[in-house]
Amino acid sequence: MDVVIAIGVVIGAVVGVLGVVGVHWFLWRRLVWDTTERGSIARRVGTGVIVAGTALLIGAFASESAGVPFLITQIIAWPGYMWGALFVYLVLWLLVGELVRPLFRRWIAHSRTPEDAAETAAGDHPAPVSRRLFVSRAVGAAATLAAVTTVGYGTHSALTGPRVKQLTVPLANLPRAAHGFRIAVVSDIHLGPILGRGFAERVVETINGTQPDLIAVVGDLVDGSVEHLRSATEPLARLRARHGAYFVTGNHEYFSGAEQWIEHVQELGLRLLANSRTELPYFDLAGVNDIQGERIGQGPDFAAALGDRDLARTAVLLAHQPVQIHDAVEFGVDLQLSGHTHGGQLWPGNYLAGLANPTVAGLERYGDTQLYVTRGAGAWGPPVRVGAPSDITVVELASKQA
Repeated sequence: MDVVIAIGVVIGAVVGVLGVVGVHWFLWRRLVWDTTERGSIARRVGTGVIVAGTALLIGAFASESAGVPFLITQIIAWPGYMWGALFVYLVLWLLVGELVRPLFRRWIAHSRTPEDAAETAAGDHPAPVSRRLFVSRAVGAAATLAAVTTVGYGTHSALTGPRVKQLTVPLANLPRAAHGFRIAVVSDIHLGPILGRGFAERVVETINGTQPDLIAVVGDLVDGSVEHLRSATEPLARLRARHGAYFVTGNHEYFSGAEQWIEHVQELGLRLLANSRTELPYFDLAGVNDIQGERIGQGPDFAAALGDRDLARTAVLLAHQPVQIHDAVEFGVDLQLSGHTHGGQLWPGNYLAGLANPTVAGLERYGDTQLYVTRGAGAWGPPVRVGAPSDITVVELASKQA
């Protein structure tokens, strides 16, 4: 069985590498080979840009885990990750171009008159650029312009910070006295080599501006160590809510030194819910560790967080990944608040996110449990959001007895 699994892994890796190489070849072929002359400076420059962009992207992903100095990581991250986003939309727009290409060629062929051909043959005009080269350059230029515009829009959307989203969630067992209780839900801030202190300050200002009763930070706060991001996270100490701010780990905390971050967020004034709960005046607030914590023996423990509670009380659960909803249903949770998906972040990433998550964004019901998934406040990798605007959601609990 182990041999079969190993063979499957190898085959999957080979297929993945071939796929990546194939996509890069397609991009190079359409943007460089088909649009430039053999041996030209333009062809060499175009090839160099694609190779350098890919190298920077790989470097941006690998630099943090490789122990590269944080300053170098910051320098590499911007061009590397931005190339990653541009690469995605260059490929998508070039695929659209494949549909347009034959129609464009046909239109050019029909637009040339017999007189044009005769004048060219007689030498009255210089020989025109070949139809194939003209179409390739036109499609390549249009795809590049569309990709740059898409990424530019998505970058502006991500860097200007999250918008506030309002949501009312009726809960059957919520006491009348808790009607209107407001929880500011923020997830996936991803402070790191790109999103830093300035972004954290905008997030804090936005949250405090909603004047919530409670703040729920639902994981993936950082991408990097406490040593490198101490200054970036300092604004979080200014989070204010009547019942405080609570934190549960996300998968990225376990890539960034979870034990140090667990200690540091508490120094910032956030209250940790690590497979535990607290009894608020009108309902129980519980939190479980992220699934990634299983790597170091700190995975989610629903029994510890919810096993001995009073089932007559409403339970609100903070759990980073939506897939944890299945355990929440089993333990009688009324509402689970999650993040993790970013809503896909880069369209059509929402379809890929849907393959691994029961809910990608928004509010859905699973049995007697409701699940709300925020698209998150920041961005992972490229600071770009397309078709998945960032948000901080103010969830207002509503009692059906009110």
